[in-house]
Parts: sequence; structure tokens; C-alpha cells
Amino acid sequence: MNQAVGLIEVFGLVAGFVAADAACKAGNVTIQSFDKNKPLNADKLPVPLLVCLKIRGGIDDVKAALEAAEIAANNLTGVYSKHMIARPTEETEKMLGLNCLKG
Repeated sequence: MNQAVGLIEVFGLVAGFVAADAACKAGNVTIQSFDKNKPLNADKLPVPLLVCLKIRGGIDDVKAALEAAEIAANNLTGVYSKHMIARPTEETEKMLGLNCLKG
């Protein structure tokens, strides 16, 4: 795919949608997928569901998108983690294609 990927985990689905909206408005990016995770310590978290957004685009666009998504999510329920991979390897690309929300 040869695009950078930004990964951001936020607390809750609403924060995920708001973060995705902010990300797409901040840079020339696309949302590859949403994914969900209910951690073992979910009862101790502010919201018991983590949503991971996979954001694709050029490096500078993904950086801007991640920053905007983080601000947007922090205005709601918060961010658990975020990271950008500038040039994912072929093996990493295979893993990025996994998504527990696919039917």
C-alpha cells in the first residue's frame, strides 16, 4: 500500500466516530478500518470499550490527522494510545488488514 498508517485507540464508539471525522478533516487521509477491543480490565476504564482507528495517507497528513483525532477524542472520553508507522513492511500490512468487525 506504501502509505503511512496512524493507529489511535480511543474510549468508546462515539469518540471513535468523532476522532475519525476530525482526522479526515485535518489531512488527506482515509479511515482503513475501525476495530474494537474489550480489555480484561474494562471495568476499571472510563469506558469499557476501546476503538482503534487505522488512518492511511502520506506521513504529514497522517501526523496531522492523528493530532486532530487525539484532540477530538480527549474532548470526549479520551485516548488510550496512538502511534504512526511511516512505512509499514509487507508483513505489517498483512496484520493491519485484520479487523474483528468484518462480517
